Amino acid sequence: MTTDVNATEQILSDQPLDVVILGAGISGIGAAHYLTTEHPGKRFAILESRESIGGTWDLFRYPGIRSDSDLNTFGYEFKPWRDPQAIADAPRILDYLREAVDEDHLESKIVLNRRAVSADWSDAEQLWTLTVRHNDSDQTSLVKTRWVFAGTGYYNYAEGFTPDFAGRDDFQGQIVHPQHWPEDLDYRGKKVVVIGSGATAVTLVPSMAGEAGHVTMLQRTPTYVIPLPREDAISNAMKKTLGADRGYKLSRHKNIWQQKFFYQFCQRFPRTARKVIRATNAALLPRDFDLDTHFNPPYNPWDQRLCVVPDGDLFKAVKKGTASIETGRIKRFVAGGIELETGQVIEADVIVTATGLNLQLFGGMELSRNGESVDLANTVAYRGAMLSGVPNWMLAIGYTNSSWTLKIGLLCEYFCRVLTHMDLAGYTSVEAVADPTMDTRPLLDFGAGYVKRSLDRLPKQGTQAPWTMTMAVSADVKQLRKGEVDDQYLTYRRVVEKVDA
Repeated sequence: MTTDVNATEQILSDQPLDVVILGAGISGIGAAHYLTTEHPGKRFAILESRESIGGTWDLFRYPGIRSDSDLNTFGYEFKPWRDPQAIADAPRILDYLREAVDEDHLESKIVLNRRAVSADWSDAEQLWTLTVRHNDSDQTSLVKTRWVFAGTGYYNYAEGFTPDFAGRDDFQGQIVHPQHWPEDLDYRGKKVVVIGSGATAVTLVPSMAGEAGHVTMLQRTPTYVIPLPREDAISNAMKKTLGADRGYKLSRHKNIWQQKFFYQFCQRFPRTARKVIRATNAALLPRDFDLDTHFNPPYNPWDQRLCVVPDGDLFKAVKKGTASIETGRIKRFVAGGIELETGQVIEADVIVTATGLNLQLFGGMELSRNGESVDLANTVAYRGAMLSGVPNWMLAIGYTNSSWTLKIGLLCEYFCRVLTHMDLAGYTSVEAVADPTMDTRPLLDFGAGYVKRSLDRLPKQGTQAPWTMTMAVSADVKQLRKGEVDDQYLTYRRVVEKVDA
């Protein structure tokens, strides 16, 4: 996709805009589609801080980068996924997103290299004023908009998480974080240690094992890992027999129910689920493999996200001997590798710190209202879509236990319904108002380390609807697709109303 810089800049001069979408990743492009089709008269722009679209799928360049959800549910509801790969690699996902941009003629709406660094809401103007940094010139500009749709994801694009490893400077090889993968990294024939056990690690290990001399996945704590076919034969057959649109719709429903069934099975029968996963792992690994040490997590299935390996590629690499798994705590880096607390030294020429992400809402931008800072930790999520006390702001966070995009689509539908209601009634703003005595809990009820490290900086959620951050499609169909857009928790205003000083 190519963009005319002058044409895309032109839309920002026509202010105030109706909506500014932050981020040209899968959430932002999806929001733009719904605005284009449901509210074609709205003037909107997409601000993307990077020099290209795609978000996560353009940022990460490490070997084997792929989805860990099937694309029949990770894809948009409005755009069939036609590629035979269900667990798809990043280039295929990027092609899909570029097609979505082309089909909705969004090129002129996307302004690249623009990062919103702060946003201030004015009750008097009933507008947001965004301070936007031009990453390609270090200039700043102001953009006024009635609404902000924050499709920025929830992690820091600039920096991943790396623990402070003792002896780091003693290591004589190369240390790499997957979020900043060097294009010229040559690991052919070398000993590689990948620190981590999450989705990134289980992707990297088999992808590098083919060229590296040997790859070791070094994990502190085991993770549940399950194999899935890279190609969904049943879904592909549905599309071939029924046509792309109808087949995609049916395969999407099939996979939503499969995900729901497996998640609920794990939650209700954790011991049985553990046995099933363990038996699956054992069948794919060498007979003498130490399953108790390396594939025996100290938590129940789906207390943290399960890792998917397409066609069991991780297990195949271990069985072939090109990869191995070590479980233990790191004592320090040494000149030739990593020393564990047991005294064992794992030799390495390259160390990859697949140690996780840093959580960061809205790209780290500062929010304020009438010049006074908004502390996100004091806000409460309403329907998982808005934040209490923050007018005309949509929060786009997808599912952690299913495909991200399933929730984003429902959020976009709800957003468009709210806009329709406001247009018909002549409202200029809406905000959710939370009872200060309401019981609250963490926004993301999820055991991942990157979540736990950031809970004190995140908004909260309530314990009852509509203040819950639901993680089920069926619940969000009720809450977002069919839920009220004008209830007792929402306060709508018109610009003609007098606002108390």
